[in-house]
Amino acid sequence: MILAEKITNLRKKNGWSQEELAEKMQVSRQAVSKWEGAQTVPDLEKILALSRLFGVTTDYLLKDEIEDEEFTDDTGCEPVRRVSLVFANEFLEWRKRAARRIAAATLLCIVAVIPLLLLGGAATVMPGRPVPENLAAGAGLAVLLVLVAAAVAIFVSCGFQNAPFEFIDKEPFETEYSVDGMVKERQKAYRPAYVKSNIIAACLCVLSPIPFFIGSFTEKEYFIVVMLSVTILLVGAGATLFILAGVRWASMQKLLKEGEYALRDQRKNRIKETVSTAYWLTAAAVYLGWSFLTREWETTWVVWPVAGILFAVVMCLCNLFTDWENRQK
Repeated sequence: MILAEKITNLRKKNGWSQEELAEKMQVSRQAVSKWEGAQTVPDLEKILALSRLFGVTTDYLLKDEIEDEEFTDDTGCEPVRRVSLVFANEFLEWRKRAARRIAAATLLCIVAVIPLLLLGGAATVMPGRPVPENLAAGAGLAVLLVLVAAAVAIFVSCGFQNAPFEFIDKEPFETEYSVDGMVKERQKAYRPAYVKSNIIAACLCVLSPIPFFIGSFTEKEYFIVVMLSVTILLVGAGATLFILAGVRWASMQKLLKEGEYALRDQRKNRIKETVSTAYWLTAAAVYLGWSFLTREWETTWVVWPVAGILFAVVMCLCNLFTDWENRQK
């Protein structure tokens, strides 16, 4: 009996469809169809995963001459963690608090440049130049660094406090009876607020350039700087609402294994998270490098809106890549 037949028999024995097996293996249904049709052979990592999933030896899967199932000894296997109702409630409450902290830290990062803009404008374009240029630059940079440091401290603190719940993102888990029902009830109750927050956040981000446009029609240069600061504040408010709503909604989806957190999408999410982290660190490095080299802080802020637009393109490319990779398996 060849590997393709063994996979088919084991899948049917467990009462799974091709789509269900694909979800458990984090591959596409087409990949499972090709395995069972002997069109492709799973790679070594997938063979090991199939062995664990079906509870059979790799020898049984790989050696055609072995007809009878050889079951593995599960005594040495690490049990799948189970999420109790109490633990699920603790997780949801923690993510609710974490959403506020992460949103606050993000807002600090976004508005950190505003004091530098206002002080720089006061020193260079405001009539009478009430603030010496060197003092404005030094004070503005000091405030920027303090705000960014505070944001980093919040992010790090959230990371440490999230440690007990980290396995939900990284390991397979099962939920105990009544957990799904409780989470779905919370999700249903929270949905109107989630939708409302996203609509308001999107409107704030879309309308945020209006103050800057208004300022650009005047000849008062410092007024333009003030309006630019208002634009940044609106962007920060929009980002804050997105995070407040998104973190809570994502915590419910994680427990339910829905949406982006379905088993078949977990690998795609890990790739997107890695690319996203590298992308924004690169954007921050470009912004700081350009700003410190040119000292034109009133200009270099443009890095962020450009980075935001390009980020959508990068995420689309990530999705295309992971979808293509799944089709090849």
